Amino acid sequence: MEVELRDGNMKKESVSRPNPFPPKLAASITWLPVTQELSFQKFIEQSDLLEELKYDFNEKAELRHTETQRPFVFNYYKNVLERNSKRYQALGRLLQQYIYELLEKVCKLQKVYIPQEVDKEPRSFFFMSERALTNHPSVLLVLLQDQGVFQAGQWSQQAVIHHGLQHGSQIPCIQMAVQAHYDVIVLNPNGNFVDLKMEKEWKGLLTQNIESSSLKMVQAESFLSLQQPLQCIPKRCSNTPEEHMAYIWDYFISKTEGKDVAFIVHGYGGLVFMDLLVHRKWEVTSKVYAVALIDSEHHVGHQLGSDGQLLAWIKHHCREWVTSPKPLDKPVTTILKKEFPVVSAGTEKRNLAPSCSLQSIFKYFNKALRAKTTISFPQGPIVTRSATKRKQSA
Repeated sequence: MEVELRDGNMKKESVSRPNPFPPKLAASITWLPVTQELSFQKFIEQSDLLEELKYDFNEKAELRHTETQRPFVFNYYKNVLERNSKRYQALGRLLQQYIYELLEKVCKLQKVYIPQEVDKEPRSFFFMSERALTNHPSVLLVLLQDQGVFQAGQWSQQAVIHHGLQHGSQIPCIQMAVQAHYDVIVLNPNGNFVDLKMEKEWKGLLTQNIESSSLKMVQAESFLSLQQPLQCIPKRCSNTPEEHMAYIWDYFISKTEGKDVAFIVHGYGGLVFMDLLVHRKWEVTSKVYAVALIDSEHHVGHQLGSDGQLLAWIKHHCREWVTSPKPLDKPVTTILKKEFPVVSAGTEKRNLAPSCSLQSIFKYFNKALRAKTTISFPQGPIVTRSATKRKQSA
């Protein structure tokens, strides 16, 4: 562990940890155009936090100090927890905006505000590929993240900061989907309300252009020390992750034709998907061909009850990857009975489970799609035992 001092110097306190990631994934960051135009440092320069956050992403999409090339450290203000926490929150907000930019400019996704008929009140939004709602036959992949402070495009903010965009963001997943000719919808289930006080302070940091560095420091420190009494306005149709999911299903996903829909759901996202399955039973079971759950927080007994049709459906259309010391894809036994296959994500770290299991998940999708195509479009008549006996006796 290393502590970053305010003068930028580093103090080493222990040995560095070995790289816990699969070699393929660790080396797969060449897709990221780390250019001057898409530099994270530019987002920081637009704020008044340049002195506190001298960080950018390197060519491996790892967050590093621009002068020392060291990883991010929390204890910038030595042993002042509250100020360090505010600094961390500010970094999270900047990362959020930066990842939105990457979703649009790198992944070529469109930002869609909901509800569409409203424009004078706080609204939520999500991202989707250009052809996601067309009748062009393809797989439509829907990404549903865990519950937390992070927004669309992230599996884990902590993983983005400490392990890089290739592990904490959804961008590698989107790139793999695009390479497989999938269309993509990136949900934003955690953007449920607007905190007016925080938004006012945040916009002030991004819009003011004051030359005096001393004034900038005062403004930055006032933001970092801000007490946050919530003045929240809920976003219509997205008050909760469940409501956000249901709205996008009803007004977007359900209206697509010729699409085979697949879901990747992480953590609380699993509970949200099961809620959708219960309340949109016939639509979901007819359109969705595969669901990859990652360390899901759903509860089949409480949510699905004794519905035999739904229990049969999830048995054949769901698979879960869980944190485990076992190698990737090895079967995992759990205390509670599972209604569908459960395998190892290849890591014991919850925030790394999505990135570590990604390649396995896409193999599962491809296999499930081939099986669906075989069942949906049989090449010839089905041969039964009785038909065979009749043919032999003729």
